[in-house]
Amino acid sequence: MQSKIGFFAQLSTETMKILLIGLGKMGKVIEKTALARGHEIAYRIDADGVRELKKIKVANVDVAIEFTEPTSAFDNISWCIDHGVPVVSGTTGWLDKYAEICTKCEAKKGAFFYASNYSIGVNLFMHVNALVAELMNKYPSYDVEMQEIHHTEKKDKPSGTAITLANSLLEKIDSKTAWVNSEKCKPNEVSIISFRQDAVPGTHIVHYRSNDDSIELKHIAHSRNGFALGAVTAAEFIAGKTGVFGMKDLLGF
Repeated sequence: MQSKIGFFAQLSTETMKILLIGLGKMGKVIEKTALARGHEIAYRIDADGVRELKKIKVANVDVAIEFTEPTSAFDNISWCIDHGVPVVSGTTGWLDKYAEICTKCEAKKGAFFYASNYSIGVNLFMHVNALVAELMNKYPSYDVEMQEIHHTEKKDKPSGTAITLANSLLEKIDSKTAWVNSEKCKPNEVSIISFRQDAVPGTHIVHYRSNDDSIELKHIAHSRNGFALGAVTAAEFIAGKTGVFGMKDLLGF
């Protein structure tokens, strides 16, 4: 039986024509990865490119991959769904409109794949975090806090991955009902401390601490390559499908 990670790494389809929305550092790594996996980049659109999207011939596109800015993600994703283009998005900071996108996707019978982080390691880390949080709920002498470190060009705080991790803690730990992006917090809150440093792809830490000892879970990304592989594989995954998907679907959790 093939492992889930092997499936993730080797999943491939016929050549796809990709609409790449977002030409930043992440977009460039995604393009390199897509080409290495035998796909074509049909169009390249800058972050805030709704006007440019109107010039695209939809018949020449199999799937879109969208990594842009929080202010433009909703419009970009909406355009794709409205025009029948399956879309993979990794933009964070816009999720107050996520439910609206999901509703539109279901109404239009489209395909939408979203993850706050496409790295295999991060998603395994998230899975482990949920299991540990469920165990730690039985031991109230331990408090929990989080840290996230990213490059200085990242606009949103805390990171989408940190929010996903924190929401998992809220689901599993009865004493926690909210998270705050601050070192100071109330007993019912999970503190997320954000740092921005040069050339840091992404580090996330979940720290349990009691008066007697500490337990720390940490994930460190060494490059953007793992994120790009995940995004391109997600694009391969949704080919021919309809619905809303995430990394749990891709990895089989």
